Amino acid sequence: MAMPASVRTLGALLSHHARQQGEREVFLFEGRRTSYAEFDRHANQVAQGLARLDVAQGARVGYLGRNSDHFYELVFGCARRGAVSVGINWRLAPPEVAYILEDCDAAALFVSEAFYGLAQEALRVLGRDLPVVAMDEGHERWPPFAAWRDGQSEAGLDVMVSPDDVAIQMYTSGTTGHPKGVQLPHRCFFDLQSQPPNEDMLWNRWTPDDVSLVAMPSFHIGGVGYGIWGLYGGSRLVITPEFEPGETLEIIAREGITKTFMVPAAIRMCVQHPQAAATDFSTLEHVMYGASPIPLDLLREALATFKCGFVQLYGMTETTGAATYLPPQDHDVAGNERMRSAGKPYPGVRLKVVDDNGREVPVREVGEICIYSPANMTGYWNLAEATEQTLIDGFVHTGDAGYLDEDGYVYVHDRVKDMIVSGGENVYPAEVESALFGHPAVADIAVIGVPDARWGEAVKAVVVLAPGAQAGETELIGYARERIAGYKCPKSIDFIDELPRNPSGKVLKRELRKPYWEGMDRQVN
Repeated sequence: MAMPASVRTLGALLSHHARQQGEREVFLFEGRRTSYAEFDRHANQVAQGLARLDVAQGARVGYLGRNSDHFYELVFGCARRGAVSVGINWRLAPPEVAYILEDCDAAALFVSEAFYGLAQEALRVLGRDLPVVAMDEGHERWPPFAAWRDGQSEAGLDVMVSPDDVAIQMYTSGTTGHPKGVQLPHRCFFDLQSQPPNEDMLWNRWTPDDVSLVAMPSFHIGGVGYGIWGLYGGSRLVITPEFEPGETLEIIAREGITKTFMVPAAIRMCVQHPQAAATDFSTLEHVMYGASPIPLDLLREALATFKCGFVQLYGMTETTGAATYLPPQDHDVAGNERMRSAGKPYPGVRLKVVDDNGREVPVREVGEICIYSPANMTGYWNLAEATEQTLIDGFVHTGDAGYLDEDGYVYVHDRVKDMIVSGGENVYPAEVESALFGHPAVADIAVIGVPDARWGEAVKAVVVLAPGAQAGETELIGYARERIAGYKCPKSIDFIDELPRNPSGKVLKRELRKPYWEGMDRQVN
């Protein structure tokens, strides 16, 4: 759908669709159907409600819950208030949730029923009260979202919102043990999509006839960003609270899904599900996937099962998701060199690979991958030094090591910053190491990613015990689970006498990883 050049904020996008196709359905969520006109009114009501809660322009509003249609009403309501929505990973431990609420100075919090307890404990750790709205019924003190929303005026607020104003703040795992707030202004959701598409980008052309399945978590850019792609095109979104393979297959057939986004681990679960062989995939045109490449054997299974085009996307939260794409034409079941790549730049995106001194390196020479995109973040919230280290001359320095080929395709070779990607979740070793260092039996520790058939990578801790101390794998993993999210906890622990270090004392994680990645052509999976 062609978008007028004047539409460059989320609020204006919704107003445009409400005028053009107000009676068309925008959301289906667990039997609840919403039209674009209703969505438009609900966003106004949320904006009015936020104003009555004294949420100022520029203030941050937290959301702790699974996917839902009401989540998008909150995002667009915040946008119309000039506030910033902050999706919080509900897999986090209470201290981690409290850190995000404190860091963003949340002015209000919206919480789904499944996480009432998590929110209450996080607020206790935070040590201060803030307005809380329950997304569901049943809380003794917090008003339910639907009743709270419907008690507000449907009139639009007289608020000036610029494309450069921050719309969404997303928290990434922290290289130093604390997450960073990535600030994404309204323009990030428009300026890249408005570029003239390449001929091989049919998969990225969204229309009101598209039916998009949104199943990845809304606290990830692959969830909320993918959802906004569909809304940009005026499409219909079928939203599930979270990914479940059997439900995903059922919805694809029943609702006539044309597009969806998954991580490779989710694709594997679908193709291996007993229901897959009997599922009607005739409406499905494209499956987009990201967070990691797809193994060739899995691709062959997926193509045979889904019978549609597959598109790999590469980017990060700091680039508002995808900055490169590997189109269906390059997905060869026989295998080819490009299948090992993460694709080529979107129109409007530039890539470069630099050495340790920031100088560009020749084609096929490995260095750090850097991305210039119209959808790049404005910076990290209240972290000027981290912003300066990551966003240099308009390029986001990804922390991924790789190279470019002669045709501009990018190949991810390793991770400069040691990040582990497990089932689409980013895990930074520093967070896990920090959580385990407090155990009295741990004298030294290093955390690495190792290959995992189901999740791509798994978190492994390598521990040196204190002299005379005893502690087993189960005990240490349980200790970590009390302090950090379960998905960040080690899945296994090796015990050794001493960690390998260089002359300056830095742990040689490449040496620790080497035995587990033996025989693989790259150090990411």
